[in-house]
Amino acid sequence: MTEAILALDLGTHTGWALRHLDGTTTSGTAQFQPHRFEGGGMRFLRFKRWLTEVKHSADGINAVYFEEVRRHAGVDAAHAYGGFLAHLTAWCEHHQIPYQGVPVGTIKKHATGKGNAGKDAMIAAARASGFDPQDDNEADALALLAWAVAQEAAS
Repeated sequence: MTEAILALDLGTHTGWALRHLDGTTTSGTAQFQPHRFEGGGMRFLRFKRWLTEVKHSADGINAVYFEEVRRHAGVDAAHAYGGFLAHLTAWCEHHQIPYQGVPVGTIKKHATGKGNAGKDAMIAAARASGFDPQDDNEADALALLAWAVAQEAAS
């Protein structure tokens, strides 16, 4: 039986790819930038609400994979990533959904053959697989989903 798998490239512009129970894939980018006149935690509440909406629309999620970032270009990006990661893992624990972080280099190497592939190469790899990502975040999520599906097939 095919499992529903959600792959996420966490951030203010979260790339996502979802393999549904019927084996089809949908993907996109969800925006969680802070809105004017709201507290800093609101983006994370919107993120958790979005996760729940995805879970319901998919009729459940069996596993979540996320891009595990070890180094950030700036402090703000690091803080945002940490917040999204904390809320994602707490949400997964609450819903009893297994989750796993996958290093960026592992995802890039699986998609392109190079562990340090750039954004354009990741988008090209997604297009070569039959997808049309709107940005590198969606392309990264599609690559992560492909890696997760390959791991599932190997086990």
